[in-house]
Amino acid sequence: MATSAIGPGFLNNTALFTHDLLASFGFIILISILLDIGAQVNLWRIVTVSGMRAQDLGNAYVPGLGYALSAMVAFGGLAFNIGNVAGCGLGLDVLAGLDARWGAALSAGVAILLFWLRDAGRAVDWFVRILGIAMIGLTVYVAIRAQPPVGEALFRTFWPEEVDAMKIVALVGGTVGGYISFAGAHRLLDAGIRGKTQLPRVTRSSVTGILLTSLMRYTLFLAALGVFWAGTQLDLKNPAASVFRSGSGEIGYRFFGIVMWSAAITSVVGASYTSISFLKTFLPAFERSEKWLITAFIALSTVLFISLRQTPSAVLVAAGAVNGIILPFALALMLLAVRKQRLFPGYRHPAWLTATGWAVVLLMAWLSVVTVIG
Repeated sequence: MATSAIGPGFLNNTALFTHDLLASFGFIILISILLDIGAQVNLWRIVTVSGMRAQDLGNAYVPGLGYALSAMVAFGGLAFNIGNVAGCGLGLDVLAGLDARWGAALSAGVAILLFWLRDAGRAVDWFVRILGIAMIGLTVYVAIRAQPPVGEALFRTFWPEEVDAMKIVALVGGTVGGYISFAGAHRLLDAGIRGKTQLPRVTRSSVTGILLTSLMRYTLFLAALGVFWAGTQLDLKNPAASVFRSGSGEIGYRFFGIVMWSAAITSVVGASYTSISFLKTFLPAFERSEKWLITAFIALSTVLFISLRQTPSAVLVAAGAVNGIILPFALALMLLAVRKQRLFPGYRHPAWLTATGWAVVLLMAWLSVVTVIG
């Protein structure tokens, strides 16, 4: 879950939003952490206690609602995947100066190849993990070297000068929205972690994933804040790259391009696989044609990115916002289903978790409306 959340959208949006709000972005991060934990603890517990995938649980609660959830998650996955393809374009732009659209098209071909050659995909996954650890080290280095105003950042984390609803929706959507949180819960089921006896482990894992992601986001926020506080100009085409170029020079800039592309290419494969796994609920024929559907999903994502003619940065922001808007429906469905004793015999969802979950639903629904109207 944490590696899914720390992708191209994570890097792009953290840098862009820090430029827009400066120290006050710390407050957005704090609110998103609380909402992320409230959503993910509920989702993971409900799915693992039921022993059913989210779409199957939805259909067991009210026939047809699981299909609606699958369609929404798949649509959100498509939005994420357009953003992931855009992230590939950003990475190749840094590495080779290649136009983002050409880079996206080339990367889509590589992603399809990686999916069909599953052993190659696993090798790249390990490569990305190693790069991810190095990326964390580089981010910490930039944060120290940039000398951010830590006192101001901490103060504005609790007392902001400005708050932006869309940025909260985009951050929450990029961390636990759409397929990401369900993918984590379904991975627990696949690992045999289910039932009431596993709840302490599930709760601990769900919170740990959010805290790891948030720690990395806050570190990147401090790095970007130091860079922008010193007056560095933002590259609107590739916000995160401008942070690393200013903070660590050309070598760090090129390394960032490698990490961005690697994280994006594996996210393309992962988002496509998970999104199609939800669509398999619709028809048995979908399951028999899974590989071809995933190939078509990647191709469609690429065509849409190229045809939208939006900057990769704007696409990544929109992807997070779309999935943040989907979250209230998905979480509300799970909270309603868990009340049915026929589906959860002998289990009563804690009242404090229920209250927390509904608070997240209501707040995210309100923020989503404000975002759409705005």
